[in-house]
Amino acid sequence: MMNRFILAKQSWLFPFRPVTKKLQHCRFACKRRYLAQQINGFHTSICSTSYEEMYHKSIATPELFWDDIAKGIDWFKPYDQVLDDAESPFAQWFIGGEMNTCYNAVDRHVESGHGQQLALIYDSPVTDTIKKYTYQDLLDQVSLFAGGLKNLGVVKGDRVIVYMPMIPEAVIAMLACSRIGAIHSVVFGGFASEELGRRIEHAEPKVVVTASCGIEPKGILPYKPLVDEAIEFSQYKPEKCVVYQRDMYEGIMLPGRDIEWNDVMAKASPQDCVPVLATDPLYILYTSGTTGDPKGMVRPSGGHAVALYWSMKHLYGVEPGEVWWAASDLGWVVGHSYIVYAPLLSRVTSILFEGKPVGTPDSGAFFRVIEQHNVCSLFTAPTAIRIIRTEVSFPRRRYFGQIMTDKGNWAKYYRSDCNTGDNISTNFPEGLQLMHGIVRTVESRLAE
Repeated sequence: MMNRFILAKQSWLFPFRPVTKKLQHCRFACKRRYLAQQINGFHTSICSTSYEEMYHKSIATPELFWDDIAKGIDWFKPYDQVLDDAESPFAQWFIGGEMNTCYNAVDRHVESGHGQQLALIYDSPVTDTIKKYTYQDLLDQVSLFAGGLKNLGVVKGDRVIVYMPMIPEAVIAMLACSRIGAIHSVVFGGFASEELGRRIEHAEPKVVVTASCGIEPKGILPYKPLVDEAIEFSQYKPEKCVVYQRDMYEGIMLPGRDIEWNDVMAKASPQDCVPVLATDPLYILYTSGTTGDPKGMVRPSGGHAVALYWSMKHLYGVEPGEVWWAASDLGWVVGHSYIVYAPLLSRVTSILFEGKPVGTPDSGAFFRVIEQHNVCSLFTAPTAIRIIRTEVSFPRRRYFGQIMTDKGNWAKYYRSDCNTGDNISTNFPEGLQLMHGIVRTVESRLAE
């Protein structure tokens, strides 16, 4: 069945490996790296000469380079070969090795004595909720939902569609799939029913995991009716639909097919991690479909884990135990990589934000999150900054007090900016002009 997928194997992405001169050029147009340094108690950035050395080593001897990086991942069975590029550019990494991404993202941190460290901070201004999960909490929830999926007949190699808002249960569902070797496919919450139906028909999931609704600044967006319409549209019908009922809207359940999240958890027993090959798929993520049919990108487990583990420290300068915020959505690749997998693989605390740059409740939301949770590094798009900039009612002093008036203190929160192909405008109003002095806008660099 997997042969039906339209694949973009992208061997140069995970781990990084150029396959043409064009790809080599766009992969690291910027060969400088800014690393964090503390000056007078605040973070600032310094240019690292070691990055240039690492870059050249990764190009000249990729096998040696990534073999050394892979030691940061726990393997159930050591790999026999680092790289097989006999069918270049469709390379395979860490052939013969067995591992589990969920184990590396959760279990090993608990086993090493860091179970009480925060793993996830759920901040939802749209529901006025802040909930914190330690690595032990995450392990308990993930292993239990993995057992619930197993009770529903999900086994290694099965697909599971996750269609949920930015809530902790979405992260738990992703990690639970990884735990038992199932392949998750997260669809952006709120996608139209026909678009969701096309992805269901293509992926052929055994189970769809959803929530009763999402919450937008303008009000409640019911998800359950969209899921029902999508399944009706699709020629393929999933066996079960797990629904997380939210307090503000209750979805109508279809007897025999639908089952509530809480019921799945109540009947489940914790499930251990299932070893998978490094070359086995971790997830499928579909393109938007704006230029034709959505194309399913299949991400292998081993190379993905190794590269993301490496990236948190060496691309973003974030250390274990620090708080990191990727202001994206779980439905996009940035959300997969830098809300869930990269920070958790690196024992970093990740922010899960259910809100918008403006309107939840105002344009000070980003700054409130940074201040309240002591975020040391922010991954966002220039578009978000522009949206905040356009707000006339920018709350200059609501959350920051002296920080908003002391330009130097921004270094506590901002280290560097990984540009997404577009520079942040230098024509900031007062307030955001502070940020420009600290955020280092580098040349285009594709980390994804």
